[in-house]
Order: sequence, then structure tokens, then C-alpha cells
Amino acid sequence: MKTTLHYRQYGAGPRVILAFHGYGQTEGHWRSVAAALGDGVTVYAFDLFYHGQSRLAKADAPLSKKRLGELLNEFLTGHHIDTFGVLAFSMGAKFALVAVERFPARVEQVWLIAPDGIRTRFWYALATYPPWMRGVLGRAVLRPQRLLRFIDALAQRRLVDSGLVRFAQWQLDSREKRLRVYRSWVGFRQLVFELKTLAALLNRRPTPVTFFLGQHDRVIPHAGLREFIASLKNARTILLNAGHAGLIHDVAAHLRQQPAEVRW
Repeated sequence: MKTTLHYRQYGAGPRVILAFHGYGQTEGHWRSVAAALGDGVTVYAFDLFYHGQSRLAKADAPLSKKRLGELLNEFLTGHHIDTFGVLAFSMGAKFALVAVERFPARVEQVWLIAPDGIRTRFWYALATYPPWMRGVLGRAVLRPQRLLRFIDALAQRRLVDSGLVRFAQWQLDSREKRLRVYRSWVGFRQLVFELKTLAALLNRRPTPVTFFLGQHDRVIPHAGLREFIASLKNARTILLNAGHAGLIHDVAAHLRQQPAEVRW
């Protein structure tokens, strides 16, 4: 099977934006945001691997930043794209930040909606880095009862926020979802970033970075991003009265009311 990074184009304006969705979504989740951005942009919305129509030739091998950079470069070259912005939600920020690292002089703008990949969360690291824990998660694809009982126990002891527990239970409520969780967490485990280096790249010009965050987001809370945001010379934060799951739609509604929030 050939590696395919599937995308859909929205609009035909002179400014180009590469958009990367979050876990459990597809490129179609950007439709409302693309419409809110207006006629001046072309949005290329990608399916992440293990989602939609994107396929990895070696589905069980971790995706390296080098390989992802090569795939993005092939796309940019094939479409004759010189400069562009990146737009990402949650797990999709890992893809967007690879673009920032690989093409820092070509990225004009960055918009990050509740971005994953900036602060390594303890539970994510536990699930992906130790080989024995990856085995536990892999076995949970077929037999999730033990993992679900463990999550319930954490909730009862108030060791984990109840909103996070509900989010985890939703991610694990079918075999298809559990397999996608396992493949995404393990497959993207090499997409990690040295934040001082990343900040230096963004501060060189400096590149404008806009963060859209949910005030009630327990998955990617604002507090965990403050230090990185403060390290950027040209960053701003827009806090919305929202949680995590539907934040893309909340951003689209916000942009329809205040289109100037996405400025070039």
C-alpha cells in the first residue's frame, strides 16, 4: 500500500492555509471554519493518518518528523506553494508544528486551536513511551474492560478530572475507536518538540501565532500552555466560552462574528 496524505481544497483565494484536524475527526470538520475565513484564502484540509482517507504504507510503524516533512514538501512542491499559514486543532497541531520546524521561513501565520504536542501530558507519555504500557493499551483494543475499570477507579479517587474521564470513555467505547486511539498515540509518538527551539524559530521573524483556547477545556487546558505562549514575541490568545470536543465549531462561530481575528 502506498502512503497517501489525503486532502480537500476549500476556496480559491490567494492566501494558502494548511489545516490539520484533531483526533477522531476528518478534513470535513474544517468546512465551517473555511467558510468563515472568506474568499481571500485557499484552505487545504488534510486527513491525519489513521483518520479519513489518509494511509501510511507501514501502518504500524511510527511516523517520523523527517518523513512527515518529506510528505508536506511533496505537497507544497506539487501545488507550487511558496508561503502559507498553518491551522490546527488538538492532535493536528503535531502536524502543523512539524511544518513550522521544516519550513520556518515559509510559514506566514500560525493558528492553533487547543494544540496538543506543546506540553507532554503524563497520561499520554505513560501510554506511549514504555513498551510495557503500549502492550497494555494494545490489549485493550480487544479487551477494554480492565482499562475502563482502571479509569473508573482513578475518577472515584478524584485523581483525574471527571471531564477527562468522560473524554477517555468516549474514545474507548468501540473497537474501531480503541484501535484508532492505539495507532494514533503510538504512531505519532515521535512527533515531539523542543519548545525552546520551536520558540526561537517562531521568534526569528517573528511569526504571528494565534491560540484559540476553551475556558472549560480539560483536555488541553490554558494553564499548560501559558509558559510557551509567554515565550513567543508575536502571540495572542483568544479564550472562548467552550470545552474541547466542539472547539472547531466554536472558533467558526467566533470568526463569523469577528472575521478580523484571522488577520495576515
